[in-house]
Amino acid sequence: MIHSRGFFVVLEGLDKSGKSTQIKLLARRWRRLRASVLVTREPGGTVLGEKLREILLHTREDVAPEAELLLYEASRAQHVVLKILPALRRGCLVLCDRFSLSTFAYQGMGRRMPMPAVRQIDYFATAGLKPDLTIVLDLPAKLFLERMEERRDRMESAVSFLKKVRSAYRRLASVTRKTVIVRADRDPKIIHQQLVGIIEGHPRFKRLK
Repeated sequence: MIHSRGFFVVLEGLDKSGKSTQIKLLARRWRRLRASVLVTREPGGTVLGEKLREILLHTREDVAPEAELLLYEASRAQHVVLKILPALRRGCLVLCDRFSLSTFAYQGMGRRMPMPAVRQIDYFATAGLKPDLTIVLDLPAKLFLERMEERRDRMESAVSFLKKVRSAYRRLASVTRKTVIVRADRDPKIIHQQLVGIIEGHPRFKRLK
């Protein structure tokens, strides 16, 4: 699917890698410059998506990998249709915390589900929409554990799974077009300046109104 006017940027990575902080800093910068910015997240972004987020991240019931995948993709389908595509068509800069690459890393490679099937389901849910730019904030597992509070959500509770997902992100980023890895184990201000350079240097950013 092609959108003609906006710029779709996704920040990816493990929780506690600084995605939310960096998105807030970026949105603040561009709003001061009077740019039209949409900040959103996955799972979530819509009323339905936020309800699915609560189920996915905080349920105490074991969730089958197949059900987990479909719940994430249901949230994404709603998100794309109701929020992301309309914003892109208006010419907005869309900053999204997670998108398809998370599904490939967590459910595909992390849960060891068949990647062709995962990609096909994701393509259906997104109607082929892909980010113009994906930035993976790469955080070593040791630092993740240091930053975690006592309460961990269901997805981040197993250290071995965490390490597997980090490795998956790095492997996927190396073979996925329009994807950049940025070290997340540095001062947030330094990371912010690097992200500004990457995003503002992109041709689509320069065409935004």
